Amino acid sequence: MKLINDIHAAEYGTSAQLVTKAPGRFHLLGEHSWFFKDKTMSIAVNLPVYVAFSKREDNSFHFYFYQAKDRKKSSLTALKYKKEDRWANAVKAMIYGFTSGGFSLSGMDITIYSEILPSAGFGITSAIKVAVAFGIKNLYNINCTDNELLSVIERGNKRFLQTENYLANNYVALFAKKGNVLVTDHYKRTWDYVPFSFEDKKIFLIDTKVPRIDVWDRTSIHEPQNALLLGDLRENKTNVYGGWQYIDSATDINEELSVVNEDLKHRLMAIISEHRDLISAHEGIEKGDFFKFARAINHSHQTMQEEFDISCPEIDWILKRVKELEPNLDFVRNPVTCGRITGKGFGRCLYAIMRESDVENFYKKIAEFEKIFGFHPDVYQVEISDGVSIVRD
Repeated sequence: MKLINDIHAAEYGTSAQLVTKAPGRFHLLGEHSWFFKDKTMSIAVNLPVYVAFSKREDNSFHFYFYQAKDRKKSSLTALKYKKEDRWANAVKAMIYGFTSGGFSLSGMDITIYSEILPSAGFGITSAIKVAVAFGIKNLYNINCTDNELLSVIERGNKRFLQTENYLANNYVALFAKKGNVLVTDHYKRTWDYVPFSFEDKKIFLIDTKVPRIDVWDRTSIHEPQNALLLGDLRENKTNVYGGWQYIDSATDINEELSVVNEDLKHRLMAIISEHRDLISAHEGIEKGDFFKFARAINHSHQTMQEEFDISCPEIDWILKRVKELEPNLDFVRNPVTCGRITGKGFGRCLYAIMRESDVENFYKKIAEFEKIFGFHPDVYQVEISDGVSIVRD
């Protein structure tokens, strides 16, 4: 708190009136199936973004990102998306979200502090948006509900940034609870909490630094006819989490998907598989069955690798070493570790969950990775965090 206050005061010559904090995050499962109105399982982590605010006497906006040593300016009358503004566009989008919804604002000085830059992943851009939106609401004492605040973020994403509004990103940054996994239901536009009771496990996020090289266009499956195809394969099940599942008949699935090309068929099959893995992982967490949870996570990565075609050899290598941290073959069926690629894919980020006794060997594997592949990954041991909040002295 003192650090960001000092930075803000040094930059603008005035103390911050308010400081907010929003968590980083990663998606355990389901970040690619939102388009099909499925579910996403996410964890907020203690890789926070801090945002400091003070009001100005004019209608200008001054933005300062401390780690990037980057400054941007705008105003109420010149609030426009500019490609060169990069991270500042996320801030401007939230201001637009308020003003386009009829809320009155004046000028502000805003300072951002995040030890992880947005390009790394881990939900930093979403954290900036939510910390800014939540901060503006409180700075101006705006009386709006959670749903109205979500609408502010959605307008900023869709209209200003002209990008998708990922509910799971918004929900986890806003509503996450320490010690809980958050599951977004994209059909119902709701979220659930599941206590993550595996207290003996350590969670790691790894930015491999492997550049993303898109092998295929992820938006190519976002065609209405593909959603209709998968919709025909659903069946209601009252005893299943979420109330539905995909049918089990491989024959019926193959017949339904026979109208698409082979690559697309594999990717739609991956969406079906991801739904099943998420349901299984949810059940494993609920029952405190780490084996069941870990099997679902490991199978999901295999699906991302082989069917969805979004992994890369470097990430696959690390996750294979994670599985090998327990050499006892008795644990092949009941794994004591798990991990998966996370985020956009085609490189960069993964997570791994393991026993404390495996941590030292895990770091040795990372050192081996550096020698073999020449990349120098950032490795973060993280804890499950709360959602956005006001930072108090």
